[in-house]
Amino acid sequence: MTYRRELFPPIEPYRTGHLRLDRRHIMYWEEAGNPQGRPILFLHGGPGAGATPVHRRFFDPAHWRIVIFDQRGGGRSTPLAETEDNSPDILVDDIEHLRRELGIAAWGLFGGSWGSTLALHYAETHPERTIGLILRGIFLCRPAEIDWFLYGMQTVFPEAWRAFVGFLPEPERGDLLASYYRRLMDGDARVHMPAARAWSIYEGACSTLLPNPETIAAFGEDRLALGLARIEAHFFTHHLFPSERDLIARISAIRKLPGIIVQGRYDMVCPIRSADELSRAWPEAEYIVVRDAGHSAMEPGTREQLVLATERAKSW
Repeated sequence: MTYRRELFPPIEPYRTGHLRLDRRHIMYWEEAGNPQGRPILFLHGGPGAGATPVHRRFFDPAHWRIVIFDQRGGGRSTPLAETEDNSPDILVDDIEHLRRELGIAAWGLFGGSWGSTLALHYAETHPERTIGLILRGIFLCRPAEIDWFLYGMQTVFPEAWRAFVGFLPEPERGDLLASYYRRLMDGDARVHMPAARAWSIYEGACSTLLPNPETIAAFGEDRLALGLARIEAHFFTHHLFPSERDLIARISAIRKLPGIIVQGRYDMVCPIRSADELSRAWPEAEYIVVRDAGHSAMEPGTREQLVLATERAKSW
């Protein structure tokens, strides 16, 4: 049998905390691995999904000082699914707040899906605080990508898309984002929770190359579903990057930094076109296409390449 590089063994954090960001938001953060090691920041997807214990396992705990946090509105940060004072620029400020709080001069960035968006945005804003980037499932936060998510994925996942659209009454199906956003922002849990589950399960069902009931079940869990669906709909409605702040247009700020891009060939949530464009704009970065993977970081080939990437990044 062919040997495949697996995740590092499970570990627990050696330190956790809650950082007050403003009058409304409190960030959950944790550190694991080697307190004297090279700092690396894990940026979760969504936006709004939150981090989980398995995310610590991409990194050799003997080498890395692993920093993980839940972005505003996601995971263990509070309040859950809060959209007020929540934008890409504010999240970059939050990362800087955390960096200063932890006394870190500069760190590596590891982010997939929305995490790749935030990693690029942070690095382009603060290249002097960034030692390198490992990116997966590239998402550039552009209107065409949102249109694909809402309508294009039906070309490959028609059953999941029918369930996603079919949740809405027929008169509300003309503008899927507006209709879901209206329901997700409703204060009544009897309105927003079913909408959140429908949205999140749709994303989960399209995230793997082969059907994965465990992934779908995880995306249907209440906290994940609400944080993911509401914050995604909020960002997709209000916080796409305009052309003058496009992440590719600003790539010159990080061209001298080391980078590794890992992309599933059959990623349907964040199709390979965005990763291909990023790799052409940033030819110095290493670009790896996993030939038998969809979107999820837990696809076997993607998981392996991400672990190998963190091993190579030890030389940064």
